[in-house]
Amino acid sequence: MNKEDKQLEIAKVGMANGIASNEPLTVRQKEKMITKAAKAFGKFLDALECDWENDPNSNNTPRRVAKAYVNDLWAGRYNGPPSITGFPSDGYDGMVFEGGIPLTSMCSHHHQTINGKVHIGYIASENGNVVGLSKLNRIVEHFGRRGAIQEQLTVAIHNAVNTICEGNLGVAVMIEATHNCVSCRGVKHHGACMKTSKLSGSFMDEDSARAEFYEFCKGYKC
Repeated sequence: MNKEDKQLEIAKVGMANGIASNEPLTVRQKEKMITKAAKAFGKFLDALECDWENDPNSNNTPRRVAKAYVNDLWAGRYNGPPSITGFPSDGYDGMVFEGGIPLTSMCSHHHQTINGKVHIGYIASENGNVVGLSKLNRIVEHFGRRGAIQEQLTVAIHNAVNTICEGNLGVAVMIEATHNCVSCRGVKHHGACMKTSKLSGSFMDEDSARAEFYEFCKGYKC
């Protein structure tokens, strides 16, 4: 599978898991979206009776918020999926693990941020492929910057890794994260950490593989 095919497959993963997979936007299209969203957010602040236009600290807030969504918080929606480089495993048939991958995402329910760590493991096969290590980070960044609930995000990352690691014998993903929708609204509790995991292949079938993955995950905190 070449790079272009892998990018397409990652995009399909996004759609299959309910996370909108839009076509990449040009700079001009992004600017048009930012302008449109800024106007709408200004009306939102008006509805909340916020006199933002006469507040020197807020008079450019609608545009700041719109830019943050398009260029940062939801950047994964408006940029194409990452290019993935694969390499022959050359007989390696053990686990490849990367832990503590930084995650910044946004909950679909209240549009509050999710901050935490992602741990990814996959078991290579002797005749399969391994992927460039930083590509796992890029997959996390791509799906994290789209907006989702944590459970949905866990499945999307798992399925993307399963797709690009050709010939793998199992994939495991764990996310540990804190949610601002818990700390700043509703119950208003700080420090609670949510953990989700998705396992397949040998990680589901073999106790030793599953135990090794969870042992590697120890030591990382939200």
